[in-house]
Amino acid sequence: MTIPSGPGDGRLDPGLSALMSERRQLFNLAYRLLGSLADAEDVVQETYARWYALSRQQQEAIESPGAWLTRVAGRICLDLLGSARARREHYVGAWIPEPLPDRTEWSTGRPGGTPVDPADRVTLDESVNMAFLVVLESMTPAQRVAFILHDVFRYSFTEIAEIVGRTPAACRQLASAARRRVHAAQAPAAPAARRVDIVREFKQAWEAQDIDALVGLLDPDATATGDGGGLVRAEIHPIHGAENVARFFADRPGATLLERTVNGQPGLVVQLDGVTVSVLAFDVTGDRIRHIWAVLNPEKLRPWTAG
Repeated sequence: MTIPSGPGDGRLDPGLSALMSERRQLFNLAYRLLGSLADAEDVVQETYARWYALSRQQQEAIESPGAWLTRVAGRICLDLLGSARARREHYVGAWIPEPLPDRTEWSTGRPGGTPVDPADRVTLDESVNMAFLVVLESMTPAQRVAFILHDVFRYSFTEIAEIVGRTPAACRQLASAARRRVHAAQAPAAPAARRVDIVREFKQAWEAQDIDALVGLLDPDATATGDGGGLVRAEIHPIHGAENVARFFADRPGATLLERTVNGQPGLVVQLDGVTVSVLAFDVTGDRIRHIWAVLNPEKLRPWTAG
């Protein structure tokens, strides 16, 4: 795909190559920083809008369009994180990052929009699993940006300093503090095959309303957190303790449970009369489920219900 930069000059628009090569990374970065697919897409669109607002001479003076795009996207995310923290103070109940479907091609979000290239799917690795994203929510915006850019995307602290507006040494400290939070929250993960088995056994026990089996699959201090956003009924506060969590799920029969990959990990999709009403992500450590996150907010389920 090529677009000439002007009538008859035969040169390529320098922004187009950056668009094609950098869009995936920008989207991956924005999703990890914001925990929202819609917000991540908005960041990418705004980033390119700012690029194309530059004159041709200004574009040509930029040595690395990709680095410029990342700096702009990082600053936009930093601003959005600050305002998001204020908005979430008024959010009804717990706020959980938007669950990421596996093998999804993102559309423009506009009527008649077409899917983007499959290469633009968010890379599914340990930095998008729900447990990781939830820990990120406990960080300050500056910590989150410094940590993700350095530890996940391997940017230098000198480069990060230009985005965060602090010294490289300060950015190193921000990333270090964030890293300590992640390490403190992490527990040895179960092998991938075992995670699949445990979530499947949880599904079967839930369908059978077998409280004892559910309790046996849960860590004694397990928690279940729901996010309805005030739009649908959900528990305002997390449910604590294996027996309480087990009874909560056993008391809700009648749903169709589908095994699906959620943020790169085994998860469940809950349907009623063919309509997706919840997506569950699990944190499995050892042979037990430590955390369950249930997203019920319809606005966060749109990627799971489209098409």
